[in-house]
Amino acid sequence: MTQHTDVMAHGHADAKRLGVNVFIGLTVLTVIEFFVATELPSVFLLAVIAVLKAGLVLNYYMHIGKLNINDEALDRHSYAYKTNTNRLGLWLFLVSDLFVFAGLMVTRFGLLGSEHIHLNQFLGLLVTAVLLISSFFMNRAEVSIEQGDRKGLIQGTLITLILGTLFLVGVVFVEWPLAAHEGITPSSGVEGAVFYMMTGMHAFHVLTGLIFLGVILRNAMRGLYSPEKHFAVEAAAVYWHFVDVVWIFFYPALYLVGLGS
Repeated sequence: MTQHTDVMAHGHADAKRLGVNVFIGLTVLTVIEFFVATELPSVFLLAVIAVLKAGLVLNYYMHIGKLNINDEALDRHSYAYKTNTNRLGLWLFLVSDLFVFAGLMVTRFGLLGSEHIHLNQFLGLLVTAVLLISSFFMNRAEVSIEQGDRKGLIQGTLITLILGTLFLVGVVFVEWPLAAHEGITPSSGVEGAVFYMMTGMHAFHVLTGLIFLGVILRNAMRGLYSPEKHFAVEAAAVYWHFVDVVWIFFYPALYLVGLGS
């Protein structure tokens, strides 16, 4: 019994350590990304870095590998079987939603090419950091409930909610007025239309994510989740990380492309 407990504790520690390592990797890649944009302006290199960052989030935060779980031996009325079915439905929804953001990316480069949009670089980097940190804490919250740590779930979700709100405020109530002050408005031309459409659509998804997280926090405080039954937490985490992945590509497209030219 003691040996089994030790193995479980070791596995839990490894899961938390992996989350930290992924966050460090994302941070390092973001620093490299900014350096590339300023010193070695290359859209190709920025795209490669964005793909690497997205790959880390998809594999280690969103657990895309769970889609390969074989459920043929499971009872079709069991929670585990229903979780696998719901997980597939969630990912199909995200893939369909991805086409909207892909269309916005195509619009950005189709209309503006590698032209730089003159935005506040410090603010762009700051809100990006805030969103990346929020993903770390959302992963922490999910790992916590997997380990039966209700307090960790509540703390992680609450911190994610706070950071997500700061990101939304930073974009909508700080960045938008600053851009408008610089003459970038929705009606000022293609540049303004692209900027507000991309950030507006993303902000809407952040807002829906915050509502989702609010429901998760309320239910967590009521003790409705357990290590065996917490798909709602997983779904909220996957959706939040999806919002992060979208911004991983939007950030260089809006702020970094053409910066060092």
